[in-house]
Amino acid sequence: MNYRTHIVSSLSEIGAQQWDALVAAQENPNPFLSYAFLHALHESGSAAPGTGWQPQYIALYDGERLAAALPLYVKGHSYGEYVFDWAWADAYHRHGVEYYPKLLSAIPFTPVAGPRLMAVDDAARAALVDVLVATQGAAEVSSTHVLFPPEEQARQLADAGFMLRSGVQFHWLNGGYSTFEDFLATLEQKKRKNIRAERRKVREAGVTLRRVRGRDALDADWLLFNRCYRHTYKAHYSTPYLNLDFFRRIGASMPDNILLVIASREGRDIAASLVIHNETTLFGRYWGELEHVPCLHFEAAYYQPLEFCIEENIQAFEGGAQGEHKMARGFLPTRTWSAHWLAHPSFADAIERFLEREKGGIDDYMDELNERNPFRESR
Repeated sequence: MNYRTHIVSSLSEIGAQQWDALVAAQENPNPFLSYAFLHALHESGSAAPGTGWQPQYIALYDGERLAAALPLYVKGHSYGEYVFDWAWADAYHRHGVEYYPKLLSAIPFTPVAGPRLMAVDDAARAALVDVLVATQGAAEVSSTHVLFPPEEQARQLADAGFMLRSGVQFHWLNGGYSTFEDFLATLEQKKRKNIRAERRKVREAGVTLRRVRGRDALDADWLLFNRCYRHTYKAHYSTPYLNLDFFRRIGASMPDNILLVIASREGRDIAASLVIHNETTLFGRYWGELEHVPCLHFEAAYYQPLEFCIEENIQAFEGGAQGEHKMARGFLPTRTWSAHWLAHPSFADAIERFLEREKGGIDDYMDELNERNPFRESR
């Protein structure tokens, strides 16, 4: 078929109805692909040209219907990606070659796997890959990077000349538990004892916690969360990616996908976590504190969301990037994927050799992690 191709700098050029209909047609979509989430990132200025994220989405139309689309950005840096290519950029710089700008297909600041080559059918998806290949070949960019696609889409990109890279995240799976204690009973005795001790420390510190659904959140809750989030970034000598406008926007536009966990002590709110969820999966995302309490991060960002998953029969909790410590709390290693194309032949050859060595290391690491299964009976 002959598709009409558009390169769009704003999702408003596509519109919420067409975009969300395409997302809903994908296998295993998530809330981060929604128009509400992406548009909030752009309109709040969090992921915008001024912060080094220039939207350049590829959209393919069959008549007036959106048949395929790819979230795509022109990037002037490598912040907020969670698949690290800083060493590649440094190698380019040391050899006097420009690494930026580059093309990036990802959900900004969000290391969550999900469809990237979104299409209504296989023919439209193949056409989308062809347009991506033509776009990167014609653009003055060093490279293209597609982060956290499902494995089958990564393989399709490999067939189009991309190099594959894998990583590891840690995900919790709901075993049909009735209560948090049911879940604890499946863990090794030492793991179970440590979790109970961590929760007890929070209680003994006089901290209470409450869960606030997005539809019930007040502006005061978003003001508090933003204060906590920014305070924690500052404490780590870092600059926060997101702003209050973004949090307010998603609070208004996707309230049914949001859960806030707010911690209080002596009548003062002192910390908060924010997680995103749909009916099947909860995604651990953001955390911040105004006062430090030992183990409070684990309580607000892990144990309270785990209890929520059990109560709501949510089947999986994706814990975000990195973090072997999650295994001691019942999360298991899961492989992730990314796909990379580099225009410079010599650098492409060198990085291909690096990725082959890295793959062996990831395979060994996965084997090692699986040998440290935290459950009494391996799963």
